[in-house]
Amino acid sequence: MKTYLKRPLYWRDLVKRGFRPFIIILSLLLFLVIISLPTPSGLSNQGQISIAIFVVAITLWVTHALPLMITSLLVIILFPLTGVLSSGESYALFGNEAIFFILGAFILASGIMRSGLSTRLALLTLRFFGRSAKFLILTFLCLSAFLSFWMSEHAVAAMMFPIVLEVADALQLRPRQSNYGKALFLAMTWGCIIGGVATFLGGARAPLAIGILQQTTHQTIDFLAWSLAALPMVMLLLVASYFLLIKLFPSEIDKIDNAHAVLKKKQLRLGHVTAREKGLGVLMLLTIATWIVFGTRLGLANIAIASVVIAFVFQLLDWKEVEEDVNWGIFLMYGGAICLGFAMEGTGAAHWLAEKSLGPFVHSAFGLVAALAIVSLFLTEAISNTAVVALTMPLALGLASDFKLDPRVVTLALTIPSGLAFQLPMGTPATAIAYSSGFVRLWDTVLSGFLLKLIAFALFIASILFYWPLIGFHL
Repeated sequence: MKTYLKRPLYWRDLVKRGFRPFIIILSLLLFLVIISLPTPSGLSNQGQISIAIFVVAITLWVTHALPLMITSLLVIILFPLTGVLSSGESYALFGNEAIFFILGAFILASGIMRSGLSTRLALLTLRFFGRSAKFLILTFLCLSAFLSFWMSEHAVAAMMFPIVLEVADALQLRPRQSNYGKALFLAMTWGCIIGGVATFLGGARAPLAIGILQQTTHQTIDFLAWSLAALPMVMLLLVASYFLLIKLFPSEIDKIDNAHAVLKKKQLRLGHVTAREKGLGVLMLLTIATWIVFGTRLGLANIAIASVVIAFVFQLLDWKEVEEDVNWGIFLMYGGAICLGFAMEGTGAAHWLAEKSLGPFVHSAFGLVAALAIVSLFLTEAISNTAVVALTMPLALGLASDFKLDPRVVTLALTIPSGLAFQLPMGTPATAIAYSSGFVRLWDTVLSGFLLKLIAFALFIASILFYWPLIGFHL
């Protein structure tokens, strides 16, 4: 099988080429300048220090001058060192429920991938539903989206990539020249991205946003409510993305018999369904059902961790595999982001900064929601979606109180669009994987991704105006 891997250029690559010391010094100077200025009217001294720390976090998170997790650790210690929070308050935020929920979800996802269950489901679906060239595109799109409902979209993209690559090789598609090849890889990518915003399990941003919401307002959004709010837009966006793919990249092939032969051989190599696959499949179904029915009463994190314990009791998980698969650093990122949000809200810095930045341009609750959606929709192309949530949630919650807007609506309006990074490879690993295949040019992702973003924004606004009030999320 041929491979056409081409590594995209990231911000962190530029930083490694000599900008890191400059950026670190710049962030330190910005911190010192801000805290030495006279405290503005309407802002406390602690609020001023919080904004200085916020600026440091923005600078380092956006540029990757330090790893995201190390920046978060810096945030954690700066608040007690400057007297904004006590050490106990700052470090206690690592115990937020959102962190343990995503920990449990990541561990379960490791077992599902390692056992081969996710690959088996993917191959079965593709064999039975990909009967024509166009239908195969639709199948890749919908399958990637469905899998991203239940596991990280990044993991789904990594799992689906070799399957798409084998199909492209079997069909003898030419990199960069084959429209059908572009459509296949973008279908996989867009499916992962769109499906990833449908539930808490598709990525880190949703649990992070819920954690900040809980910590600052003591309100929450449960698993079912989040999915109900996102699913209609997700379904319509999948339909729109399919038609966009077949219009922008008209297929040059009709028959895909060779692809079916490859998929059949790959399925045969998996052998029979193992006891581990069956056990993990049943456990995951029960876990999801419990999240939906008893999530509010029992706690999402408690259910996730209980499922992990059960999986180890019945030897469905292996700790060595878990250690290799789980990105442990993401939990440090969470702790710093939640701490930043808590301090910004508690000191009044978030409210003051939001009034000074977005306040003059936003004059209604709808205007605020639309502005947040646009900002997160395009900012996520430059920095990770978790960083978008971490940086903008405190400001968004600060403005929500001015318009007497339900903070849950603000959370959804900011977080769902932040996951839709269709354009640039640095926006999300799913897009980077498609670009690295060699079949997709940067211009392909930029143009088609921009059109899909416009459709996504229109569908999102329609959901907010006409659908969300029906399920209890009012402007």
